[in-house]
Amino acid sequence: MPKFKTQAAKQNLLRKVRRQRLKYITVLPSLITILNGVCGFASIVLAAHDEFTKAGYVLLLAMIADMLDGRLARISKSTSSFGGQLDSLCDIISFGIAPAFLMLKILENKFELAELELLERFIWLTAAAYTSCTAIRLARFNVENEDQESVHMSFIGLPTPAAAGVIISLIIFHEETLPKIFNTNTAAFVTTANTIIYALPFLALVLAVLMVSRIRYQHVLNQYIKGKKPFAHLTWLLLGIGIIIWNLQIALVVIFCGFAASGFAKWLFYKATHKTDNLIPLATGQANAMAIDGANPPTQSDTA
Repeated sequence: MPKFKTQAAKQNLLRKVRRQRLKYITVLPSLITILNGVCGFASIVLAAHDEFTKAGYVLLLAMIADMLDGRLARISKSTSSFGGQLDSLCDIISFGIAPAFLMLKILENKFELAELELLERFIWLTAAAYTSCTAIRLARFNVENEDQESVHMSFIGLPTPAAAGVIISLIIFHEETLPKIFNTNTAAFVTTANTIIYALPFLALVLAVLMVSRIRYQHVLNQYIKGKKPFAHLTWLLLGIGIIIWNLQIALVVIFCGFAASGFAKWLFYKATHKTDNLIPLATGQANAMAIDGANPPTQSDTA
């Protein structure tokens, strides 16, 4: 065991050991991950120009890129810590900052917030809380995640893309579908539209709490689609595809809001029936087997 004359000499040696230069990266998965971040940036720019529907659809494209990068990395067996860290940085843009900014802009567009100082502060607070919890969610995942496909069977806490999807789907529904359902001059349209807009800050707070919670959410792809499954799974999948073909905007609201509510509903049920084993992560190895999120250190994620 080497001896050091001073503590400073010891720290200097540790810095040299830890300083490692990155020489190689996986190009294709990294490009798709960067596409995720670029889509988040594009959404912010579109929202700044009051293009709320386009901003929402661009974030949906970011979700597709976020699902693909981890899959490609695993298929090519080229997962890396670099890819996981890059994925988290892009996710905070696309699923943290962009949805919060989109919510702020649409509220500013619909209401004169400058004349309502308290309301403006509350909305800014909810946007900041949502963004902060997204960052915490991703950082926690980076620490807890394991690099095996077999462990990715559920999420601990609401995944960041799902949380962003709730906000995005409601905004797209408000901007694109609601005017087709109601005449814009009717009281029903005004009431429904205002209800959706006013609910956004409160939903953002709820989603923020769900993201950093320990409530378990099912990994739909791995648990219900991938591999051999009961015939009923195919029936439900076909029903879901049918709803998407019938009306994409309504399907998005049902899928994202339903998924966000499902974990919380199960949590309430297990709480009421005192089945605490379903409320918290399982012990050690099993607990790690249930963790997944927007980054996948040391890999890139398949869902974020």
